Amino acid sequence: MTDLSTDPALDEWRTYDEFAAGIDTYRLPSTGLAGTAIHLTLDDGGRLALRFDEDAVTWEGLGSSGRDPYDAVRVRDDVVFVNIPFESREREALTVVFSSTTRRATVVRSRIAAEAVDGTPQVGQDFWAATIDGAPASGEVPGPSRDLIGKRNVYRYSPHHLYEHVYVSSQRYAWQCLEGVQRGHGDMDLSTVWKFADGLYLFCFREFRIAVASVWLHDLGYQLQTTGIFLGLNGDGESEHSRAGGRIYPLGTVAYPDVQPV
Repeated sequence: MTDLSTDPALDEWRTYDEFAAGIDTYRLPSTGLAGTAIHLTLDDGGRLALRFDEDAVTWEGLGSSGRDPYDAVRVRDDVVFVNIPFESREREALTVVFSSTTRRATVVRSRIAAEAVDGTPQVGQDFWAATIDGAPASGEVPGPSRDLIGKRNVYRYSPHHLYEHVYVSSQRYAWQCLEGVQRGHGDMDLSTVWKFADGLYLFCFREFRIAVASVWLHDLGYQLQTTGIFLGLNGDGESEHSRAGGRIYPLGTVAYPDVQPV
């Protein structure tokens, strides 16, 4: 039996680009949004307009505008996960999830800070709930959720990427790598969970040890599939965007009998 406590690989903390290579193997296929235009009203009164063609999206909002590449995944018939890995704005990404049925949306902006600060993840995130203009929205407003607290899942992203997540509170989750270049590594990092719709949860994390953050949409309904992206600094200190996705295997749930986590 291998004694992992003496494995030299455990001392070699991997860079973001090393562990992210191939982590999109089991991702759902991308879809085109050419000809689609949506105008969003954010919960703080701001506006965001997105006009898609075959290769890029023209956008305006959040105090700026531009034209950038995009990637879209239809996670359900009426729900689309869109990421804009900005080329017009350095070290930044914008992720939008929207439903054509409820006309609800969430918007996540991920940004790499200019300098690292001890005790603070270098990649920060901002969150908005939004509605699609043009008709009334229906259903529950997306927002922070405690539904994942106590859940323990395994995520298979490729034949060589297997991770375990334990959702310990409304602010943190614990992870460990079971298979892959990070095998034996793990940590407890900052996280945010929003419920988007029945069985659909936006899960975002921000790591302390390396400069990386991620946005995922977990489908914990019948599909048990997750779609996500990473933004972080690679081994050369340059910003890098990566696609991700895979399959979810629930292991169980812990229910707290009295005092609840934050």
